[in-house]
Amino acid sequence: MTRDDERLDWLRSYAEGTATPTTLAALTRSLGDDDGFRDLFLEYLNIDLALATPRPSPGASASPVAPPISSPSSLPPNRSRSPFRRRRLAALAAASLAVAAAVAAVTVPDRLRPCANVTRAIGRGDLAAGDVVRSGRCDIESGLVELRTVRGAAVVIEAPARFRFESPQRLRVERGRVAADVPPSAKGFTVVTGDGDAIDIGTRFGVDVPAAGRPEIHVLSGQVLARSAQSGMQSLETGQATVFDRGTSMSRELRSGAFIEPREVAALAAAVSAGQQERAAGALERLRRDPALIALLDFERVAPDPPTCRFVQGRWPGSRAVEFVDVGDHMAVAFGAGGSWPRLTIAAWVRLDRLGDPYHSLYHTDGWTEQNPGQVHWMIAGKGTMRLALRSMKLAAGARELDGFPESLTSVFGTEGRWAHLATVYDAEARTARFYVDGRFDGQTLLDDAPPARLGPARIGNWSGRDRKLSGRIDDMLFIGRVMDDDEIAALHAAGNPYR
Repeated sequence: MTRDDERLDWLRSYAEGTATPTTLAALTRSLGDDDGFRDLFLEYLNIDLALATPRPSPGASASPVAPPISSPSSLPPNRSRSPFRRRRLAALAAASLAVAAAVAAVTVPDRLRPCANVTRAIGRGDLAAGDVVRSGRCDIESGLVELRTVRGAAVVIEAPARFRFESPQRLRVERGRVAADVPPSAKGFTVVTGDGDAIDIGTRFGVDVPAAGRPEIHVLSGQVLARSAQSGMQSLETGQATVFDRGTSMSRELRSGAFIEPREVAALAAAVSAGQQERAAGALERLRRDPALIALLDFERVAPDPPTCRFVQGRWPGSRAVEFVDVGDHMAVAFGAGGSWPRLTIAAWVRLDRLGDPYHSLYHTDGWTEQNPGQVHWMIAGKGTMRLALRSMKLAAGARELDGFPESLTSVFGTEGRWAHLATVYDAEARTARFYVDGRFDGQTLLDDAPPARLGPARIGNWSGRDRKLSGRIDDMLFIGRVMDDDEIAALHAAGNPYR
Protein backbone atom coordinates (compact mmCIF):
# COMPACT_ATOMS: atom_id res chain seq x y z
CA MET A 1 0.00 0.00 0.00
CA THR A 2 1.38 3.38 -0.98
CA ARG A 3 1.49 6.30 1.43
CA ASP A 4 -1.32 8.04 -0.46
CA ASP A 5 -3.45 4.88 -0.34
CA GLU A 6 -2.89 4.72 3.40
CA ARG A 7 -3.92 8.36 3.79
CA LEU A 8 -7.01 7.69 1.70
CA ASP A 9 -7.98 4.94 4.13
CA TRP A 10 -7.50 7.33 7.05
CA LEU A 11 -9.70 9.98 5.46
CA ARG A 12 -12.35 7.44 4.44
CA SER A 13 -12.59 6.00 7.93
CA TYR A 14 -12.62 9.47 9.46
CA ALA A 15 -15.39 10.56 7.05
CA GLU A 16 -17.43 7.47 7.94
CA GLY A 17 -16.91 7.94 11.67
CA THR A 18 -15.18 4.56 12.03
CA ALA A 19 -11.58 5.68 12.61
CA THR A 20 -9.85 3.79 15.42
CA PRO A 21 -7.66 5.49 18.03
CA THR A 22 -4.60 4.17 16.17
CA THR A 23 -5.83 5.65 12.88
CA LEU A 24 -6.64 8.97 14.54
CA ALA A 25 -3.15 9.09 16.05
CA ALA A 26 -1.55 8.44 12.65
CA LEU A 27 -3.77 11.02 11.02
CA THR A 28 -2.84 13.58 13.65
CA ARG A 29 0.90 12.91 13.18
CA SER A 30 0.61 13.28 9.40
CA LEU A 31 -1.30 16.54 9.76
CA GLY A 32 1.47 17.90 11.93
CA ASP A 33 4.26 16.82 9.55
CA ASP A 34 2.85 17.72 6.12
CA ASP A 35 1.52 21.22 5.35
CA GLY A 36 0.03 20.11 2.03
CA PHE A 37 -1.88 17.24 3.60
CA ARG A 38 -3.09 19.53 6.37
CA ASP A 39 -4.51 21.98 3.81
CA LEU A 40 -6.24 19.14 1.99
CA PHE A 41 -7.72 17.86 5.25
CA LEU A 42 -9.11 21.35 5.99
CA GLU A 43 -10.75 21.29 2.56
CA TYR A 44 -12.60 18.08 3.48
CA LEU A 45 -13.77 19.43 6.80
CA ASN A 46 -15.23 22.54 5.18
CA ILE A 47 -16.91 20.48 2.44
CA ASP A 48 -18.43 18.45 5.26
CA LEU A 49 -19.75 21.63 6.87
CA ALA A 50 -21.24 22.75 3.55
CA LEU A 51 -22.96 19.37 3.04
CA ALA A 52 -24.38 19.57 6.55
CA THR A 53 -25.88 23.04 6.09
CA PRO A 54 -29.35 23.44 4.53
CA ARG A 55 -29.37 25.96 1.69
CA PRO A 56 -32.32 28.37 1.90
CA SER A 57 -34.02 29.99 -1.06
CA PRO A 58 -32.48 33.25 -2.36
CA GLY A 59 -33.35 36.24 -0.18
CA ALA A 60 -34.27 34.12 2.82
CA SER A 61 -32.33 34.21 6.03
CA ALA A 62 -30.20 31.23 6.84
CA SER A 63 -29.73 29.47 10.10
CA PRO A 64 -26.30 30.21 11.50
CA VAL A 65 -23.74 27.61 10.47
CA ALA A 66 -20.69 26.46 12.29
CA PRO A 67 -17.56 28.36 11.28
CA PRO A 68 -15.20 26.54 8.92
CA ILE A 69 -12.41 24.57 10.57
CA SER A 70 -9.16 26.55 10.35
CA SER A 71 -6.73 24.53 12.44
CA PRO A 72 -6.57 20.74 12.78
CA SER A 73 -4.19 20.84 15.73
CA SER A 74 -6.87 18.90 17.56
CA LEU A 75 -9.20 16.80 15.46
CA PRO A 76 -12.95 17.56 15.48
CA PRO A 77 -15.12 14.82 16.98
CA ASN A 78 -14.97 11.55 15.03
CA ARG A 79 -18.76 11.44 14.81
CA SER A 80 -20.97 9.22 12.71
CA ARG A 81 -22.52 10.86 9.64
CA SER A 82 -25.55 10.06 7.50
CA PRO A 83 -24.90 7.45 4.78
CA PHE A 84 -25.41 10.09 2.06
CA ARG A 85 -22.93 12.52 3.53
CA ARG A 86 -20.57 9.66 4.35
CA ARG A 87 -20.54 8.46 0.75
CA ARG A 88 -20.23 11.98 -0.66
CA LEU A 89 -17.34 12.93 1.59
CA ALA A 90 -15.53 9.63 1.09
CA ALA A 91 -15.95 9.94 -2.68
CA LEU A 92 -14.59 13.46 -2.59
CA ALA A 93 -11.62 12.28 -0.57
CA ALA A 94 -10.91 9.43 -2.96
CA ALA A 95 -11.22 11.57 -6.09
CA SER A 96 -9.08 14.36 -4.72
CA LEU A 97 -6.34 12.04 -3.48
CA ALA A 98 -6.27 10.28 -6.84
CA VAL A 99 -5.65 13.57 -8.57
CA ALA A 100 -3.07 14.47 -5.96
CA ALA A 101 -1.24 11.20 -6.47
CA ALA A 102 -1.19 11.76 -10.22
CA VAL A 103 0.76 14.97 -9.77
CA ALA A 104 2.90 13.37 -7.01
CA ALA A 105 1.94 15.98 -4.39
CA VAL A 106 -0.90 16.23 -1.90
CA THR A 107 -1.60 19.97 -2.29
CA VAL A 108 -4.58 22.18 -3.05
CA PRO A 109 -4.21 25.03 -5.59
CA ASP A 110 -4.88 28.46 -4.11
CA ARG A 111 -7.87 28.94 -6.42
CA LEU A 112 -9.53 25.82 -4.95
CA ARG A 113 -8.77 26.53 -1.33
CA PRO A 114 -11.85 27.64 0.68
CA CYS A 115 -11.64 31.17 2.04
CA ALA A 116 -15.04 31.68 3.67
CA ASN A 117 -18.57 30.34 4.04
CA VAL A 118 -21.68 32.44 3.30
CA THR A 119 -23.85 32.38 6.41
CA ARG A 120 -26.55 34.75 5.10
CA ALA A 121 -27.34 36.38 1.77
CA ILE A 122 -30.03 39.02 1.21
CA GLY A 123 -30.91 40.35 -2.23
CA ARG A 124 -29.30 39.60 -5.60
CA GLY A 125 -25.72 38.61 -6.27
CA ASP A 126 -23.28 35.82 -7.06
CA LEU A 127 -23.48 34.24 -3.60
CA ALA A 128 -26.16 32.37 -1.68
CA ALA A 129 -26.34 31.19 1.90
CA GLY A 130 -24.34 27.99 2.29
CA ASP A 131 -21.87 28.72 -0.50
CA VAL A 132 -18.18 28.08 0.04
CA VAL A 133 -16.23 31.11 -1.23
CA ARG A 134 -12.90 30.58 -2.90
CA SER A 135 -10.84 32.95 -5.02
CA GLY A 136 -12.59 34.63 -7.94
CA ARG A 137 -14.51 37.85 -8.33
CA CYS A 138 -17.93 38.18 -6.72
CA ASP A 139 -20.59 40.81 -7.38
CA ILE A 140 -23.51 41.81 -5.15
CA GLU A 141 -26.14 43.80 -7.01
CA SER A 142 -28.41 44.45 -4.03
CA GLY A 143 -28.68 43.61 -0.36
CA LEU A 144 -25.71 42.12 1.48
CA VAL A 145 -23.83 38.96 2.29
CA GLU A 146 -22.51 37.77 5.64
CA LEU A 147 -19.47 35.52 5.56
CA ARG A 148 -17.27 33.71 8.02
CA THR A 149 -13.67 33.17 6.98
CA VAL A 150 -11.84 29.92 7.63
CA ARG A 151 -10.11 31.58 10.57
CA GLY A 152 -13.37 32.80 12.08
CA ALA A 153 -13.62 36.47 11.04
CA ALA A 154 -17.23 37.63 10.59
CA VAL A 155 -17.53 39.86 7.52
CA VAL A 156 -20.55 41.74 6.14
CA ILE A 157 -20.39 43.23 2.63
CA GLU A 158 -23.11 45.66 1.56
CA ALA A 159 -24.15 46.18 -2.06
CA PRO A 160 -23.41 47.39 -4.61
CA ALA A 161 -20.15 45.53 -4.20
CA ARG A 162 -17.42 43.79 -6.17
CA PHE A 163 -14.72 41.84 -4.34
CA ARG A 164 -12.62 38.71 -4.27
CA PHE A 165 -10.66 36.76 -1.69
CA GLU A 166 -6.98 36.56 -2.56
CA SER A 167 -6.57 34.19 0.39
CA PRO A 168 -8.55 33.44 3.56
CA GLN A 169 -6.77 36.42 5.15
CA ARG A 170 -6.88 38.90 2.23
CA LEU A 171 -10.09 40.40 0.85
CA ARG A 172 -9.73 42.74 -2.13
CA VAL A 173 -12.63 45.19 -2.51
CA GLU A 174 -13.16 47.13 -5.73
CA ARG A 175 -16.33 48.75 -4.42
CA GLY A 176 -18.72 48.21 -1.54
CA ARG A 177 -18.95 48.65 2.19
CA VAL A 178 -17.31 46.06 4.46
CA ALA A 179 -17.68 45.53 8.21
CA ALA A 180 -15.41 42.98 9.89
CA ASP A 181 -15.41 41.52 13.39
CA VAL A 182 -12.06 39.78 13.75
CA PRO A 183 -11.24 37.41 16.63
CA PRO A 184 -7.66 36.65 17.72
CA SER A 185 -7.58 33.54 15.52
CA ALA A 186 -7.91 35.74 12.41
CA LYS A 187 -5.53 38.49 13.50
CA GLY A 188 -3.94 40.03 10.42
CA PHE A 189 -7.08 39.83 8.26
CA THR A 190 -6.58 42.46 5.58
CA VAL A 191 -9.02 44.42 3.39
CA VAL A 192 -7.23 45.59 0.25
CA THR A 193 -8.43 48.59 -1.78
CA GLY A 194 -6.96 50.26 -4.84
CA ASP A 195 -5.50 53.04 -2.69
CA GLY A 196 -4.49 51.33 0.55
CA ASP A 197 -4.95 48.42 2.93
CA ALA A 198 -6.59 47.88 6.31
CA ILE A 199 -4.69 45.29 8.34
CA ASP A 200 -6.48 44.06 11.44
CA ILE A 201 -4.82 43.65 14.82
CA GLY A 202 -7.89 41.98 16.38
CA THR A 203 -10.83 44.34 16.26
CA ARG A 204 -14.07 45.59 14.67
CA PHE A 205 -13.58 47.88 11.72
CA GLY A 206 -15.27 49.12 8.54
CA VAL A 207 -13.97 49.92 5.06
CA ASP A 208 -15.99 52.02 2.62
CA VAL A 209 -14.99 51.85 -1.06
CA PRO A 210 -17.46 54.01 -3.00
CA ALA A 211 -17.88 53.65 -6.76
CA ALA A 212 -16.81 57.29 -7.11
CA GLY A 213 -14.83 58.66 -4.20
CA ARG A 214 -12.05 57.86 -1.79
CA PRO A 215 -11.77 54.66 0.27
CA GLU A 216 -12.09 55.07 4.04
CA ILE A 217 -11.13 52.97 7.08
CA HIS A 218 -13.05 53.33 10.35
CA VAL A 219 -11.98 51.58 13.57
CA LEU A 220 -15.04 50.76 15.66
CA SER A 221 -13.02 49.05 18.39
CA GLY A 222 -9.49 47.73 18.74
CA GLN A 223 -6.65 48.56 16.38
CA VAL A 224 -6.02 48.56 12.62
CA LEU A 225 -2.90 49.27 10.59
CA ALA A 226 -3.64 51.51 7.60
CA ARG A 227 -1.11 51.17 4.80
CA SER A 228 -0.86 53.44 1.75
CA ALA A 229 1.77 53.81 -0.96
CA GLN A 230 3.06 57.24 0.05
CA SER A 231 2.10 57.55 3.73
CA GLY A 232 3.35 54.10 4.64
CA MET A 233 1.94 52.38 7.73
CA GLN A 234 -0.04 54.13 10.45
CA SER A 235 -1.83 52.74 13.48
CA LEU A 236 -5.51 53.55 14.01
CA GLU A 237 -7.25 52.87 17.30
CA THR A 238 -10.85 52.88 18.51
CA GLY A 239 -12.72 55.95 17.28
CA GLN A 240 -10.20 56.87 14.60
CA ALA A 241 -10.65 56.91 10.83
CA THR A 242 -8.64 57.69 7.73
CA VAL A 243 -9.35 58.37 4.07
CA PHE A 244 -7.05 57.36 1.21
CA ASP A 245 -6.43 59.95 -1.49
CA ARG A 246 -4.06 59.22 -4.40
CA GLY A 247 -1.69 57.11 -2.37
CA THR A 248 -1.73 59.18 0.80
CA SER A 249 -3.92 58.89 3.89
CA MET A 250 -5.57 61.63 5.93
CA SER A 251 -7.52 61.48 9.18
CA ARG A 252 -11.25 62.11 9.14
CA GLU A 253 -14.22 61.98 11.52
CA LEU A 254 -15.40 58.52 12.50
CA ARG A 255 -18.59 57.35 10.78
CA SER A 256 -19.35 54.66 13.34
CA GLY A 257 -22.86 53.93 12.08
CA ALA A 258 -22.05 53.77 8.37
CA PHE A 259 -21.56 49.99 8.37
CA ILE A 260 -24.00 47.13 8.76
CA GLU A 261 -22.27 44.90 11.28
CA PRO A 262 -22.75 41.17 11.85
CA ARG A 263 -24.93 41.74 14.93
CA GLU A 264 -27.50 43.58 12.76
CA VAL A 265 -27.76 41.13 9.88
CA ALA A 266 -30.06 38.53 11.47
CA ALA A 267 -32.83 41.06 12.12
CA LEU A 268 -32.51 42.55 8.63
CA ALA A 269 -32.64 39.12 7.00
CA ALA A 270 -35.67 38.12 9.07
CA ALA A 271 -37.58 41.24 7.99
CA VAL A 272 -36.94 40.61 4.30
CA SER A 273 -37.91 36.96 4.69
CA ALA A 274 -41.13 37.99 6.48
CA GLY A 275 -42.21 40.23 3.58
CA GLN A 276 -41.54 43.58 5.21
CA GLN A 277 -40.20 45.09 1.99
CA GLU A 278 -43.52 44.46 0.27
CA ARG A 279 -45.50 45.85 3.23
CA ALA A 280 -43.35 48.99 3.20
CA ALA A 281 -43.99 49.48 -0.52
CA GLY A 282 -47.73 49.08 0.07
CA ALA A 283 -47.72 51.69 2.83
CA LEU A 284 -45.95 54.18 0.53
CA GLU A 285 -48.49 53.59 -2.23
CA ARG A 286 -51.34 54.37 0.16
CA LEU A 287 -49.62 57.59 1.20
CA ARG A 288 -49.20 58.63 -2.44
CA ARG A 289 -52.99 58.50 -2.79
CA ASP A 290 -53.58 60.65 0.33
CA PRO A 291 -55.08 64.00 -0.79
CA ALA A 292 -53.15 65.81 1.95
CA LEU A 293 -49.75 64.58 0.67
CA ILE A 294 -47.24 67.37 0.03
CA ALA A 295 -44.14 65.32 -0.80
CA LEU A 296 -42.94 61.73 -0.42
CA LEU A 297 -39.24 61.38 -1.19
CA ASP A 298 -38.17 57.77 -1.66
CA PHE A 299 -35.00 58.86 -3.55
CA GLU A 300 -35.47 56.14 -6.15
CA ARG A 301 -35.70 58.45 -9.15
CA VAL A 302 -34.67 61.90 -7.97
CA ALA A 303 -31.09 63.10 -8.55
CA PRO A 304 -29.32 66.01 -6.85
CA ASP A 305 -28.53 69.08 -8.91
CA PRO A 306 -25.71 69.82 -8.48
CA PRO A 307 -24.52 66.43 -7.18
CA THR A 308 -23.60 67.27 -3.58
CA CYS A 309 -24.44 63.95 -1.90
CA ARG A 310 -24.30 60.20 -2.53
CA PHE A 311 -26.99 57.73 -3.40
CA VAL A 312 -26.53 54.43 -1.58
CA GLN A 313 -28.58 51.39 -0.64
CA GLY A 314 -31.62 52.16 1.48
CA ARG A 315 -33.31 49.96 4.06
CA TRP A 316 -34.21 47.29 1.52
CA PRO A 317 -32.21 45.29 -1.04
CA GLY A 318 -32.21 47.22 -4.30
CA SER A 319 -33.69 50.39 -2.79
CA ARG A 320 -31.98 53.75 -2.66
CA ALA A 321 -31.36 56.33 0.06
CA VAL A 322 -29.48 59.61 0.11
CA GLU A 323 -26.26 59.76 2.13
CA PHE A 324 -24.36 62.73 3.53
CA VAL A 325 -20.65 62.22 4.25
CA ASP A 326 -18.62 65.38 3.82
CA VAL A 327 -19.18 68.87 5.20
CA GLY A 328 -21.58 70.65 2.85
CA ASP A 329 -23.26 67.51 1.46
CA HIS A 330 -26.95 68.24 0.90
CA MET A 331 -29.88 67.89 -1.47
CA ALA A 332 -31.77 70.97 -2.63
CA VAL A 333 -35.59 70.62 -2.83
CA ALA A 334 -38.39 73.11 -3.49
CA PHE A 335 -41.77 71.47 -2.89
CA GLY A 336 -44.61 73.36 -1.23
CA ALA A 337 -43.49 76.81 -2.38
CA GLY A 338 -46.15 79.48 -1.83
CA GLY A 339 -48.29 77.32 0.45
CA SER A 340 -48.82 77.19 4.19
CA TRP A 341 -50.16 74.42 6.40
CA PRO A 342 -51.74 74.83 9.84
CA ARG A 343 -51.23 71.08 10.28
CA LEU A 344 -48.10 69.28 9.17
CA THR A 345 -46.59 65.83 9.75
CA ILE A 346 -42.94 65.20 8.87
CA ALA A 347 -41.41 61.72 9.06
CA ALA A 348 -38.32 59.94 7.76
CA TRP A 349 -36.21 56.85 8.20
CA VAL A 350 -32.76 57.99 9.34
CA ARG A 351 -29.50 56.11 9.84
CA LEU A 352 -27.08 58.34 11.71
CA ASP A 353 -23.37 57.73 11.28
CA ARG A 354 -22.30 59.96 14.15
CA LEU A 355 -23.58 62.49 16.64
CA GLY A 356 -22.06 65.23 18.74
CA ASP A 357 -22.15 68.39 16.64
CA PRO A 358 -24.37 71.33 17.72
CA TYR A 359 -27.06 70.46 15.16
CA HIS A 360 -27.77 67.81 12.54
CA SER A 361 -29.98 69.19 9.80
CA LEU A 362 -32.71 66.91 8.48
CA TYR A 363 -34.75 69.54 6.60
CA HIS A 364 -34.16 73.30 6.63
CA THR A 365 -36.02 75.86 4.54
CA ASP A 366 -34.08 78.79 3.14
CA GLY A 367 -34.92 82.39 3.99
CA TRP A 368 -35.02 82.11 7.79
CA THR A 369 -35.94 85.75 8.49
CA GLU A 370 -38.57 87.67 10.42
CA GLN A 371 -40.29 88.37 7.12
CA ASN A 372 -40.99 84.64 6.69
CA PRO A 373 -42.93 83.46 9.76
CA GLY A 374 -43.58 79.73 9.81
CA GLN A 375 -40.43 78.68 7.95
CA VAL A 376 -39.67 75.07 8.99
CA HIS A 377 -36.40 73.70 10.37
CA TRP A 378 -36.35 70.03 11.44
CA MET A 379 -33.16 68.77 13.06
CA ILE A 380 -31.40 66.80 15.77
CA ALA A 381 -29.99 69.06 18.45
CA GLY A 382 -26.57 68.67 20.05
CA LYS A 383 -27.81 66.63 23.00
CA GLY A 384 -29.50 64.20 20.64
CA THR A 385 -33.11 65.39 20.91
CA MET A 386 -35.32 65.93 17.86
CA ARG A 387 -36.26 69.59 17.34
CA LEU A 388 -38.94 71.36 15.30
CA ALA A 389 -38.32 75.07 14.81
CA LEU A 390 -40.73 77.40 13.05
CA ARG A 391 -39.83 81.04 12.57
CA SER A 392 -41.85 83.24 14.99
CA MET A 393 -43.23 80.34 17.06
CA LYS A 394 -43.24 80.84 20.83
CA LEU A 395 -43.33 78.25 23.59
CA ALA A 396 -46.06 78.33 26.21
CA ALA A 397 -45.16 79.59 29.65
CA GLY A 398 -43.37 77.01 31.78
CA ALA A 399 -42.09 74.99 28.81
CA ARG A 400 -39.16 72.70 29.69
CA GLU A 401 -37.10 73.59 26.58
CA LEU A 402 -34.35 76.14 27.14
CA ASP A 403 -33.57 77.11 23.53
CA GLY A 404 -37.01 78.40 22.58
CA PHE A 405 -38.19 75.55 20.32
CA PRO A 406 -40.04 72.26 20.86
CA GLU A 407 -37.87 69.19 21.35
CA SER A 408 -38.41 65.51 22.01
CA LEU A 409 -37.94 64.14 25.50
CA THR A 410 -35.82 61.23 24.31
CA SER A 411 -32.38 61.52 22.80
CA VAL A 412 -31.87 59.66 19.55
CA PHE A 413 -28.27 58.83 20.47
CA GLY A 414 -29.36 55.24 21.00
CA THR A 415 -30.42 54.94 17.34
CA GLU A 416 -26.94 55.63 15.97
CA GLY A 417 -25.78 52.89 13.65
CA ARG A 418 -29.24 51.52 12.90
CA TRP A 419 -32.30 52.62 10.97
CA ALA A 420 -34.66 54.69 13.12
CA HIS A 421 -38.04 56.22 12.27
CA LEU A 422 -38.40 59.85 13.37
CA ALA A 423 -41.64 61.83 13.15
CA THR A 424 -42.94 65.23 14.26
CA VAL A 425 -46.58 66.35 14.14
CA TYR A 426 -47.33 70.09 14.21
CA ASP A 427 -50.80 71.52 14.84
CA ALA A 428 -51.00 75.31 14.76
CA GLU A 429 -54.67 75.35 15.77
CA ALA A 430 -54.12 73.09 18.78
CA ARG A 431 -50.78 74.85 19.40
CA THR A 432 -48.86 71.63 19.87
CA ALA A 433 -45.77 69.89 18.54
CA ARG A 434 -45.60 66.13 19.10
CA PHE A 435 -42.59 63.83 18.66
CA TYR A 436 -42.28 60.11 17.85
CA VAL A 437 -39.27 57.78 17.83
CA ASP A 438 -39.64 54.35 16.18
CA GLY A 439 -43.41 54.64 16.14
CA ARG A 440 -43.78 55.46 19.84
CA PHE A 441 -45.13 58.76 21.13
CA ASP A 442 -42.31 60.53 22.92
CA GLY A 443 -43.64 63.87 24.14
CA GLN A 444 -45.60 67.01 23.41
CA THR A 445 -44.77 70.71 23.68
CA LEU A 446 -47.41 73.44 24.08
CA LEU A 447 -47.09 76.74 22.22
CA ASP A 448 -48.38 80.30 22.72
CA ASP A 449 -47.63 81.42 19.16
CA ALA A 450 -48.02 78.83 16.42
CA PRO A 451 -47.88 80.23 12.85
CA PRO A 452 -48.89 78.01 9.92
CA ALA A 453 -45.96 75.98 8.58
CA ARG A 454 -44.33 77.27 5.42
CA LEU A 455 -42.25 75.15 3.08
CA GLY A 456 -40.50 76.02 -0.18
CA PRO A 457 -36.86 76.10 -1.28
CA ALA A 458 -34.93 74.05 1.27
CA ARG A 459 -32.09 71.62 1.87
CA ILE A 460 -32.15 68.06 3.10
CA GLY A 461 -28.92 67.29 4.90
CA ASN A 462 -26.29 69.89 5.60
CA TRP A 463 -27.77 73.38 5.69
CA SER A 464 -24.57 75.08 6.79
CA GLY A 465 -20.96 73.94 6.79
CA ARG A 466 -20.49 75.30 10.30
CA ASP A 467 -23.21 74.01 12.60
CA ARG A 468 -25.88 72.25 10.55
CA LYS A 469 -23.91 69.19 9.42
CA LEU A 470 -25.38 65.74 8.96
CA SER A 471 -23.57 62.41 8.69
CA GLY A 472 -25.78 59.53 7.67
CA ARG A 473 -28.56 58.30 5.39
CA ILE A 474 -32.16 59.39 4.94
CA ASP A 475 -34.85 57.20 3.38
CA ASP A 476 -38.58 57.68 2.67
CA MET A 477 -39.02 61.29 3.84
CA LEU A 478 -42.68 62.28 4.18
CA PHE A 479 -44.42 65.68 4.33
CA ILE A 480 -48.20 65.54 4.68
CA GLY A 481 -50.53 68.46 5.41
CA ARG A 482 -52.58 66.94 8.20
CA VAL A 483 -52.19 65.54 11.69
CA MET A 484 -51.27 61.87 11.80
CA ASP A 485 -52.40 60.39 15.10
CA ASP A 486 -50.54 57.97 17.36
CA ASP A 487 -51.98 54.87 15.68
CA GLU A 488 -51.09 56.09 12.19
CA ILE A 489 -47.52 56.86 13.18
CA ALA A 490 -47.18 53.46 14.84
CA ALA A 491 -48.60 51.74 11.74
CA LEU A 492 -46.26 53.71 9.45
CA HIS A 493 -43.27 52.56 11.49
CA ALA A 494 -44.48 48.96 11.68
CA ALA A 495 -45.00 48.74 7.93
CA GLY A 496 -41.58 50.16 7.09
CA ASN A 497 -39.49 48.60 9.86
CA PRO A 498 -36.46 46.78 8.37
CA TYR A 499 -35.89 44.70 11.51
CA ARG A 500 -37.64 41.57 12.83
